Amino acid sequence: MKHNLTALLLLVSGALTMSTSAASPVAIVIHAGAGGKGIKMPADKEKQYHETLTKALRAGHAVLIKKGSALEAVQAAIVVMEDSILFNAGKGAVFTSAGENELDASIMDGKTLLAGAVGGVTVIKNPIHAAHAVMKKTPHVMLAGEGADTFAKKVGLEIVPRKYFYTEHRWKQLEQWKAKQKTKEQSQLEMTREYLGTVGCAALDSKGNIAAGTSTGGLTGKQYGRIGDSPIIAAGTYADNASCAISCTGHGEFFIRHAVAFDVSARMKYANETIEQAAKAVVQQTLKKAGGRGGVIGLDTKGNIVMEFNTPAMNRGYIDKNGKLHTAIYK
Repeated sequence: MKHNLTALLLLVSGALTMSTSAASPVAIVIHAGAGGKGIKMPADKEKQYHETLTKALRAGHAVLIKKGSALEAVQAAIVVMEDSILFNAGKGAVFTSAGENELDASIMDGKTLLAGAVGGVTVIKNPIHAAHAVMKKTPHVMLAGEGADTFAKKVGLEIVPRKYFYTEHRWKQLEQWKAKQKTKEQSQLEMTREYLGTVGCAALDSKGNIAAGTSTGGLTGKQYGRIGDSPIIAAGTYADNASCAISCTGHGEFFIRHAVAFDVSARMKYANETIEQAAKAVVQQTLKKAGGRGGVIGLDTKGNIVMEFNTPAMNRGYIDKNGKLHTAIYK
């Protein structure tokens, strides 16, 4: 009798655990840039990409399974990618036409619709943290340039010398870009056929809240002072518990003109489309028609994940609500 009672209690406990887990799913999805020319990278480099994507996913997911917030998970995942030289964000940022690194980032909370962003920052080690600080510690949404750098110092974020962002392969990219400009062999649009490397994340936490964030170094050879879609709420980043959390990557000017991140959300809210339907329509129809290249990643409050792109490749990955981990580069 005692053994039967113990067995029954274990069954009930297990059922409650499964019920709680099912009722409170967590999920995370990331991207690390779209682009490519259809030519696969060397196997050793591809392995590095998969390893770093996995590391970023696990960092964000670890926050979620400990009942941390989606905002915290987004930052944890993006910091891993900002600290890698593989991607065009943070340490691996590209150079402007003036030979400097100018970084952009944004983050948004789907529960409150509060958001924060920084544009054209030069000495902040992890711009995603600066974006979050703008959201939490100011009444503003975006700070840019010297004012954003000064703010980051004031609130105690990690500051680095500008040379921290120098990497040899990014400098060579700038030199190649300059050489092609002299012979008029390369246009601004053609630059997007390379891997852009912008990073982003969307997450769903155990309380049912979603958040999204994006971080980038922009385009190689961009006019200094140029700000793309990544720090612009509704263009490169958007999150609303009533629809979805979205992060974008691609040629920013097109994403700004078509308010891509918000458009996915709007189609879900006003046209009753699923996140998959909305993302596909925006990326494969709206953007393509305009000549825009890139993609989006995102999820809704049920943990449904989307990774939609119209380029040969997009660095991406997820850990879904069932705990399955997946990373990919090519279509």
